[in-house]
Amino acid sequence: MIENTRLTRRRIGLLVITAVAVLGVVASPYRTDIRNLFTVGFFNTALTLAVPITLAGVGGLYSEKSGVINIGIEGLLIAAAFTSVLVTGTTVSTVGADNAVWLGLLAAVVVSTLGALLFGVICIRYKADQIIAGLAIWFVFLGLAPFFSRVYWGQINSPTVATFDQIAIPVLSEIPWLGTLLFTNYPTTYLMLIIVPVAWYVLKFTSFGMWVRASGEHPEALDTAGISVNRVRYASIMISGALSGIGGAAMTLSTVGQFIGQGQTIVNGRGFIGIVAYLMGNYNPIGTFGAAALFAGLDALQVRLQQIGFDIAPELFGAIPYIAVIVVLVFFGYTRIPDRAGENYESGDD
Repeated sequence: MIENTRLTRRRIGLLVITAVAVLGVVASPYRTDIRNLFTVGFFNTALTLAVPITLAGVGGLYSEKSGVINIGIEGLLIAAAFTSVLVTGTTVSTVGADNAVWLGLLAAVVVSTLGALLFGVICIRYKADQIIAGLAIWFVFLGLAPFFSRVYWGQINSPTVATFDQIAIPVLSEIPWLGTLLFTNYPTTYLMLIIVPVAWYVLKFTSFGMWVRASGEHPEALDTAGISVNRVRYASIMISGALSGIGGAAMTLSTVGQFIGQGQTIVNGRGFIGIVAYLMGNYNPIGTFGAAALFAGLDALQVRLQQIGFDIAPELFGAIPYIAVIVVLVFFGYTRIPDRAGENYESGDD
């Protein structure tokens, strides 16, 4: 009965959203411009914007599936974004632009993974409250990244650095429409498209995936089977750090080539939207990608709507993706979290 009610609510939500969208297009004086928005370039941009949200979400779901709620992902993205620009800028004169961006990506993954490991030690070794520890990680990097930016560059925003070039895959990139969308893209986008199905397969069909699920649902059973719960949780947390590292680097090295330290920094809440994405995707990497693509598409849409001259306050345009998050949570927000998520576990292998 409860499940039927939830299904009905989701169907109503889809109908309402679809009706509002169709009515908005039909009734709008900009309807021709709106139809022209949805080009292959628009979807390509949305796919690029989905990278940090998707990877943060997939990493977050691995951590939470193992029993550790990692809301510090936002901070890990900030650390990765800053590190990627710093390392790229300092090595470009030595190794060249092409190698420097890869070094920047690698450094971002290392720093973000170490940040995640620190979070893991605080939560697992010292049994700290996971929510408070996650917030602490976020606030630490939210403060440190702009501070080091001022120290190193003398300003809160970095200079621009080299970025990744788009890579066209031979033959496949010649496919009409699909070739431009999927096979002419940044390396970080290709990494996302590989990581999502691999993460889904590992979680669903491998022994490690089974250990991750058991760690968050029945850690005692996993411990009894001779598998270290703490090691599984550490590994899952570090996965969240590594994926956040790629996501953070994607925001700088695949787009603007700059770290922006103002306000919430260049990350601007994408880590938290990643958390919403994996909740909406019901802890499924593929579902997480779908939700992230939706939010990224709305982000790209608000930019394009401003470009065609919609007579609406820019602040309202910027709120579109976040309004969508609230709507999604209202209609699709139910999901069953792992039974032992957020709980510290006393393991015999400490």
